[in-house]
Parts: sequence; structure tokens; C-alpha cells
Amino acid sequence: MGQVLIIDDDSGVRDTFWLTLEACGHNVTTAAGGAEGLAAASKNTPDLIFLDLKMPGMNGVEILQKLQDICPQVPVYVVTGFYEEFLGPLRDLQAKGVPFEVARKPLGFNEIRAISEAVLAPRGKPISVTAGA
Repeated sequence: MGQVLIIDDDSGVRDTFWLTLEACGHNVTTAAGGAEGLAAASKNTPDLIFLDLKMPGMNGVEILQKLQDICPQVPVYVVTGFYEEFLGPLRDLQAKGVPFEVARKPLGFNEIRAISEAVLAPRGKPISVTAGA
């Protein structure tokens, strides 16, 4: 269905997203940090990116800015438990017109599936989200 990139330093989070999205039929690439994620986005432009904010080295705000140069049309979902800590820099990016959505951790199968289906569903095809799936 779609090419999805997960950028998160937590291997458990990457595995959860990978398993969920693969089960939904998506091709998934994971990256443990900013440099790896930017390289992956440059090599194969994804259709959707899930991005953590709080990571060692380059944080998610810095990565989000750089992604705008690489793939500005790709939807980015910032997935974090530290939204308040990055509120100022995120608002600055919004003011500059950098598009993104925020989803708070932890995300379960249903939330990951709903986001991916909403973003990646073929145009004109109805989206089906089954409760309890």
C-alpha cells in the first residue's frame, strides 16, 4: 500500500510500528536516529513518516526541518510523550508553514492503523477501521 518511515530511538517503539504497519500491508523502513532517518528519506521517499521528538543527537524538531528540504510533501506525524517540552520550537515550525501532526505516545495498534489508513488510503476508496481490531 504505502512506504512508511519510522524514526525513533526506542527499538520497542520501532518494532511496534513496524509490526502494525506491516500487518496493514505497508512497506516499512525504520531508523534509530536523525541521520539514519534523513538518509532513508533521501534514498527512498516515503509516503508517511512517524517521527519521535526526544532522541539523542539530533532531536525531532531538527529532523522535521531537514525533512522539509528532502520530502516537503510527505505527511509527518510527530509521535511523542514530550510534546510540552518541544511546544515552543514546534509552534515556530508551524508559523514557518512546516506541516505536521502530533500524536501522543503511547500509540496502540488501532491508532497507528487509523493514522496510516487515513493518510495512505487510495483516493475514493472508503477507509475501514474496525473497533477492537
